[in-house]
Amino acid sequence: MTTFLAVVLTVLLSITALLALARLYRGPSLVDRVIAADMLLATMVGAVGAEAAVNRHPTTLPVLVVLSLLGFVGSVSLVRFAVREQR
Repeated sequence: MTTFLAVVLTVLLSITALLALARLYRGPSLVDRVIAADMLLATMVGAVGAEAAVNRHPTTLPVLVVLSLLGFVGSVSLVRFAVREQR
């Protein structure tokens, strides 16, 4: 049962990552690309968290924290850049 859930979760996360990459590639605006990059990073956090839960690895928590902080800081800085560019 655990293997089946891991396969289903892998497929869903892979589809999510491919859709985010497609939006990142197609754009058309900077905001669309920022949202797609943030979604891709959130998918990575979900994948690392799922792997830690399935294999019972408590040591991946620092990786999750760093990825989350990277996503937050990146999104905030790019939104500030986009707002400054619109003025």
